[in-house]
Amino acid sequence: MNPIIKKSLIILSVCQTQGQGFWGNEFPEPKIEYAPKTYVCHKADKLILVDGKLNDEAWSNVQWTDSFVDIEGSLKPIPFYDTRAKMTWDDDYFYFGAYLEDPHVWASITARDAVVYKDNDFEIFLDPDGDTHNYYELEVNAFETEWDLILLKPYHDADKVALDSWDIPGLISKVHVDGTINDPSDMDKGWSVEIAIPWRSLIGNFRSKTPPKEGETWKVNFSRVHWDTKIEDGKYVKTDSPEFNWVWSPQGHIYMHFPHFWGLVQFSEKPPSIEKVEFVDDGLDKMRWALRQVYIRQRNYYFKNERYTASLKELNLKDRPIESVPWPPKIMVTPSGWEAELIREDQSMYIKKDGKVWVN
Repeated sequence: MNPIIKKSLIILSVCQTQGQGFWGNEFPEPKIEYAPKTYVCHKADKLILVDGKLNDEAWSNVQWTDSFVDIEGSLKPIPFYDTRAKMTWDDDYFYFGAYLEDPHVWASITARDAVVYKDNDFEIFLDPDGDTHNYYELEVNAFETEWDLILLKPYHDADKVALDSWDIPGLISKVHVDGTINDPSDMDKGWSVEIAIPWRSLIGNFRSKTPPKEGETWKVNFSRVHWDTKIEDGKYVKTDSPEFNWVWSPQGHIYMHFPHFWGLVQFSEKPPSIEKVEFVDDGLDKMRWALRQVYIRQRNYYFKNERYTASLKELNLKDRPIESVPWPPKIMVTPSGWEAELIREDQSMYIKKDGKVWVN
């Protein structure tokens, strides 16, 4: 994760007024096409022992994600070290496994809820209902040091949004190093992470404490932060180069807190060893994406004009932003800002000034 972003609890209080751009500038338009990664998460049919090794039989038939790409997607080169993840679940936990190729495994941070991304790390982002509010972030380094937090909103929507004093109740995270840690005298293969998050802990977005239902879809993303190092006095030392940010589903910007760019994970009751289940697109995320364009244009319109508008022409949104979504939306300027609505048959989806999306 970019350090500039993580400092946003301080920066936003100075630079951000609701409705005014993006840290005092125009809100960034998407740089990449809408193409979230998709994944079907099968229910485990065997017991999982969380030890970081990912060699349990329960993992053997679980599909890996695509290899991670740069956070900006095709705008930047392919990462020089491979990273992949996999997911499964049972009645108690949402399980994650990841393998991070790395010939020089190191870590320095040991205090829980410290700023873990200052080391090389693996990060999980979860938005169960896709509304972009009340989502979860977890970071783990090669020392198994954890930083977990709830984001009430993305950093760009308000100040003081991160509850990093919150710890995931019942969290289990383990790391296995394929080599040695903090030993520059040899070459390592990499490190693997295995994580179990209890369903009962994911109640910050007012969901139930039970596992997802068949076919339920969550917004999910993964990030790997990697720093260049040099060897001084037999120890790894970070260089002055900016960190690399490698992700599963690209963001188009060096910023993980655009949940609308995250991947889509769909849950299946079928074990991975039974049959392959195809991802079913219900079209709701495309509607969210279309409404997100209204949100972006409204913020930039306000940045220039100090008011909102109900005019699609003034927002330059007369054309459908993505195929197969109902268009145009209904836009209403309100005393507190604005709201927009898309209607599909007997279903309505809304977005408002603070970026929250919901379905009626």
